[in-house]
Amino acid sequence: MIETRYLTKTYGKLTALKELNLTIDQGDIYGFIGPNGAGKTTTIRILATLLRPTSGQAFVCGLSVNGQAREIRRKIGYVPDEFGTYEDMTVTEYLEFFGALYGIPPKERKTVIQGVLDLTDLNFKEHAQVDSLSRGMRQRLALSRVLLHDPQVLLLDEPASGLDPRARIEIRELLKELRNMGKTILISSHILSELRELCNKVGIIEQGSLLFSGPLSEAIARVRKGDVVRVRLREGSEGAAALLAEHDFVNAAQLDEEGFVEVRLREQIDDYTFVPEFLVSKGYKILELREEDVDLEDAFMKLTRGQVS
Repeated sequence: MIETRYLTKTYGKLTALKELNLTIDQGDIYGFIGPNGAGKTTTIRILATLLRPTSGQAFVCGLSVNGQAREIRRKIGYVPDEFGTYEDMTVTEYLEFFGALYGIPPKERKTVIQGVLDLTDLNFKEHAQVDSLSRGMRQRLALSRVLLHDPQVLLLDEPASGLDPRARIEIRELLKELRNMGKTILISSHILSELRELCNKVGIIEQGSLLFSGPLSEAIARVRKGDVVRVRLREGSEGAAALLAEHDFVNAAQLDEEGFVEVRLREQIDDYTFVPEFLVSKGYKILELREEDVDLEDAFMKLTRGQVS
């Protein structure tokens, strides 16, 4: 659905994007993450046909951003990070206006608008003034607008930025529903914990260069240096650490600040059940056993260096 080939964007001597290559398949929710100034918004604006690339190619639904912008706009929904208000319009009038721009026939428009209001849970605000809405409701209205023409691809630039926790949860649930409807979604965000719940693939970009693109599980595996198991014992932790350090399946074992024995397995070992079995066989009593949780935040911090273009 989305493909870029050596996509590059420069502004004078500044390189905002450098030979970006990524592929997003139909039905993917692709989380696009990176430091501020990394090139996320530039990429999304090129895909939305609002910016022309300096060189390289970008395709959306098989159409090139170079020469087929009008056709692409019929197939995408773009929500920027800042939502402009229309002070003299109600929610329904706002959607009527954009429905006309999208070419939806007047006889069908009312049904379509009611459908997107139901989907985004905004029907109770249909007669409210747009500028009276909270930021969370405005974000839902922005999604309502881009759903009017039933686009195949959604390009969302920081859709949860500045929202309170409840509004973020509501947006997240809405995006899950859109995923279930088969939409292909590219979403940039700084809220990495929510991307992990939503996305099946991620791209990590820094200083205009793509550092990683692929399944979320692969990103996490890339920064995991062997599985780590933490064990709390009733007593004898130091002796247990020394014994485990000599085990053939263990790379290192030591006490951590919380009193756990931290056991780092050798890279080829993916089953840690031998650890409790070994300790019990040596007479130790186990109080707690934990597997180290490596998440998207860990992957982001280890794969990036905090640089910007």
